[in-house]
Amino acid sequence: MTQLYTVAGGLAAFILALRFYLNGRVGTSRLPLPPGPKRLPLIGNLLDMPRTLEWRTYHSWAKELKSDIIYVNIAGTSLILLDTLEGANDLLDKRSSNYSSRPRMPMLIELMGYGFLANDGTRQHRRLIHQALSPAVSHRILPPTLKAARNLLTRFLDKPDDIMGNLRHMTGEVIISVAYGLDVQAEDDPYITLAERGNEGPIEAVIPGAFLVDMLPFLKYVPAWVPGAGFQKKALRWKEFGRAMVEIPFAVTKANIRAGTCRPCMTSICLEEMEQGTDDVAYTEENIKNAAGTLYSVGADTTVSIVGSCVLGLIDHPEVVKRAQQELDRVIKPGHLPDFDDQPSLPYITAIVKEALRWNDAAPMGVPHLIATEDEYKGYRLPAGSIVMVNCWAILHDEKIYPDPFTFNPDRFMKGDKLDPNVPDPGDACWGFGRRICPGRHMAFSTIWITIASLLTVYDIKKKLDTEGNVIEPSHEYSSTIIYAPKPFVGSITPRSKEAESLIRSSAIQDTIYS
Repeated sequence: MTQLYTVAGGLAAFILALRFYLNGRVGTSRLPLPPGPKRLPLIGNLLDMPRTLEWRTYHSWAKELKSDIIYVNIAGTSLILLDTLEGANDLLDKRSSNYSSRPRMPMLIELMGYGFLANDGTRQHRRLIHQALSPAVSHRILPPTLKAARNLLTRFLDKPDDIMGNLRHMTGEVIISVAYGLDVQAEDDPYITLAERGNEGPIEAVIPGAFLVDMLPFLKYVPAWVPGAGFQKKALRWKEFGRAMVEIPFAVTKANIRAGTCRPCMTSICLEEMEQGTDDVAYTEENIKNAAGTLYSVGADTTVSIVGSCVLGLIDHPEVVKRAQQELDRVIKPGHLPDFDDQPSLPYITAIVKEALRWNDAAPMGVPHLIATEDEYKGYRLPAGSIVMVNCWAILHDEKIYPDPFTFNPDRFMKGDKLDPNVPDPGDACWGFGRRICPGRHMAFSTIWITIASLLTVYDIKKKLDTEGNVIEPSHEYSSTIIYAPKPFVGSITPRSKEAESLIRSSAIQDTIYS
C-alpha cells in the first residue's frame, strides 16, 4: 500500500508539473503573461492564495505591481484578476463571446451535481430567467415583492431583535413566490430551509482553489475512504441538498398547476409556454426546473446580504435615517405605505440602495469566467482556459470615483434633491458583466428598494441600548465566502409611533384578505 501511495504521489506530481509548464509557457503568442506574485515550481501561487477577504489581497497585489491585470497560477490553473472597471468592460463586455463560459469546476458540477448553476446549459436557463423577470413583466414580479416587504414589517413587530433572520425570511419569500408561486410559513419554512441547505456547498465550492480536485480533476476518482478525500463526503451531502432544492418545490408547483391552484409564477408561465409548442429550444421541463432552481439558489443570499448591509449602515448613520424619513413623510400620504409608483419621487431612498450596493458588495469577486481561446490585452498574453475574475470590491471602493469609499454615505449619489447622473452607478459592477450579467438584477433592486422604503416609513432604525442605557455597537462581522453577508448583529428597529404600529397591523390584515 505504501508503494501504491508513492507511485500515486509521483504521478500526481508529474501531472501537476506538466500542467504548470503547459499553462505557463505554451501559447501562440510570445507576449509576456501579466505580472503577478512570484511563483514556486510545481505549485505556482498555491501557497499565496488567501482564504478570507481575498479581494483585499488581490487589490494589494495590483497596487504593488502597478497593474490592473494580475496573473497567478494555482498548481497549473491560470487565474486572471481584473482590478478595474475598464478591464472588466474591455474583456467581459466587449469580448464577451470569448469570456462567457464557466470553468470546469469538477467539485461543483461533476461531484456535487450543480451543473444547473454553472455549466454551458445555463445559457438557456438564463434566457428563461431573463424573460420571466424582465421589467416588461414587472406586473408579475412586483406584487409578491410588495407583499413580502409588508410581511417583513409585521415580523419586526413580533421579532424585533432577529434582524438578519427577518430579512432572510423576506428575501426567501420573494424568491419562492416569484419562482414557484408558493406561500411560505411564518416560522421554519421548509422551502427556505431547502434553499439554505442547498446553498451550503456552492458558496464554498465556487471559489477557485477551494478544493484541490478543481486543480487536479483526476482526484474525483479517489474513493471517499482514502485519507485526505473528505471532499468526497462533502460532495455527496451537498449533492443530496442540491437535488432536494431543485426537485421538491418544482414538483409541488406542478401538482398545484394540475389542481388549478397555482398562482402565476416563473415555473407555471414557462411550463405553459412549453405546452403551447414554442419554437424556443430553452422551453423544456428540465431547463425550466433548473432555471427556477438557479433563481431559487442564487437570488436569496445576494439580496439578503445587500439589505442586511444597508440596515447595518443605517444603524450607524442616524443622519441618513433622518433625511430619508423626511423625504418619505413629504411623499407618502398619512396612513399609507410606499409603493413602487412612489419610486420616482423618492430619489434619496434610491441613493441609499445604490450606496448599499456599493458599500459592501454581496459578491466582491463576482463569479468566475473562462477564456475560451488565447487572447491579448494591454501587451499581455491571456492563456486559453484561464479563469477570469473581477475584483468588484476594488472597483466599488476606488477613491477616485467614490471619495471616502469605506464610509456609508448615500449623499454621494445626490445633487441637491435629485440623483446625480454623473456619479457612476454601482450596478455597473455589482451585477456582473457581459453575457453573464445577473438576469435577476431588476427583481433584486426592486426588492431592496421597497424593503428599505417600507422599513424607514414606519420604523426608527438606530443603535440598541442595554438595560443601563449604554450604546451597544453592532459587530460589523461578515461571512467571508463568495457571498459577503453580515453575520447577525444588534440594532434597534422600533415603530416610529403608535400610528405607525397600527398601520403595520392594518396592512398585514389587508394583505391576508386580498392575497
